[in-house]
Amino acid sequence: MTRYITSVTEAIGNTPLLRLDRLVAKYNIEGEIYAKLEHLNPSFSKKDRIALGMIETAEKKGLLKKGQPVLEVTSGNTGTSLALVCAAKGYSFICCMSKGNSIERVKMIQAFGGEMVLVDQAPNSVKGKVSNDDLMLVEKEAEKIIAATGAYCINQFHNSDNSLAQEPAAEEMWEQSGGSLDAFADFIGTGGTFAGYTRVLKKNNPNILCYAVEPRGCAYYGADIKPGAMHIIQGGGYAKNVSNVDPETIDGVVIVCDEEVVDVTRDLASLEGVFAGFSSGANVAAAIELLKNDMKGKKVGVVINDCGLKYISTSLFS
Repeated sequence: MTRYITSVTEAIGNTPLLRLDRLVAKYNIEGEIYAKLEHLNPSFSKKDRIALGMIETAEKKGLLKKGQPVLEVTSGNTGTSLALVCAAKGYSFICCMSKGNSIERVKMIQAFGGEMVLVDQAPNSVKGKVSNDDLMLVEKEAEKIIAATGAYCINQFHNSDNSLAQEPAAEEMWEQSGGSLDAFADFIGTGGTFAGYTRVLKKNNPNILCYAVEPRGCAYYGADIKPGAMHIIQGGGYAKNVSNVDPETIDGVVIVCDEEVVDVTRDLASLEGVFAGFSSGANVAAAIELLKNDMKGKKVGVVINDCGLKYISTSLFS
């Protein structure tokens, strides 16, 4: 047996699957929730998988050259993951991010040696609530940097290798669950996780139902978009179509609100010892809703996307 690894990237993946029995008991629902603990990856995020996958694929395709800087537009998790992978592989990394995201992500990226470019939010935006308008401003800034530096842009929102890198995690979930899942629910950010898991799970069981999770008032696939609506779930819910997701693969949509997401995220920590962030709470809140209604008595799989340590400065645990 190998006693050690030679790169931190070798520690990415093979995360456990936890059945959330205590949480299910508290909410008095029938069924089971299985949570893939992706917050146990080296940078505390599921995005470690896509960062490594997209970097290595770009290397193989000759798109990323030795010494070329890497750049990405991110809400923070992909940024921290890319900063970790770039540090391990010897690339410089530039991260473009809205000032609306939590400061912990900024500090982590800087600790890994990444360069931060923080972009002011749109005039009507609220700190801690990143909108699609905020994201568009970040993308414009990134275009300027690419033109000036020749950086290779990961482009996670439109990179097909994003979802491909999540397929091994989905295979792990299927095997760890004993092939018993009836449904899967996932918060839509870039759509890479939803797409990758859906492909694998439906390949193993065409009857499995895959639900998109979106915030109230900002639900593109749930047809619930209200002008000026905001939410606190960082990393997604941008009220727009994302190219990684094929709408035909969405069997249903679960819409969640800020209050229930916060409550469930706190319950994850106090009842299950799972210290997670907003979007993880959104996934579990959606699973609870499904077990109360359409999937009563069934088994639902979700992903724990990242660690609560990235949200200490927010209202999540205050």
